[in-house]
Amino acid sequence: MKSARTEYLRPASAADVPALLALRTEAEGWLRSKGTDQWSDPETGERAIAKWRASIDEGRAWVVVGEVGEVLATVSRGPVDRDFWTDADRPESALYLYKLIVSRQASGRQLGARVVDWMSRLAALEGRSWVRIDTWRTNSGLHAFYERLGFEHVRTEKPAHRRSGWLGQRPAGALALPDDLLPIGPNEGAPVGEPASRGLPPQRSMEAGERT
Repeated sequence: MKSARTEYLRPASAADVPALLALRTEAEGWLRSKGTDQWSDPETGERAIAKWRASIDEGRAWVVVGEVGEVLATVSRGPVDRDFWTDADRPESALYLYKLIVSRQASGRQLGARVVDWMSRLAALEGRSWVRIDTWRTNSGLHAFYERLGFEHVRTEKPAHRRSGWLGQRPAGALALPDDLLPIGPNEGAPVGEPASRGLPPQRSMEAGERT
């Protein structure tokens, strides 16, 4: 018999910052062990952390919490990145997914896929057509992960000042694991297991012209 899931999603708060930084540090080490240079530049890391704190303040970051309250994963949404996406891409038609990190202790629980599915449902709820990502250009393993989840490679952009640029998108509402949906925390205003039509934290507009 399949055991009941205990993980749930909730908005990130300032109190989660130490746990989020620990997730980031762990991910940096794991990526190095895999031979990729992603997140290997300290300056890049500092800039990413500053943007992460802003995402928390603006209600755009979430965490996945385990049975005893431990932070197992995180994800953020954000405005379109104009280094990569153009007016021809109809930026307003998509939700932009950033900073998806899963703890190594949660490996094997398919949390990454389940988080992406939740963001996909959110995008559909907002009437968007796509969930979009940009990932490190040289991390072919990460590209393959997203392609297994149904993302299609749109193109690769190579601005000189950025190391990301592998662009992918998946239709809003598409689900990789429709029988294993990630619930919102019971105290966040949405019934467990239901789409996040209620209980979402306040957010700034994510329209095409706005940037962090």
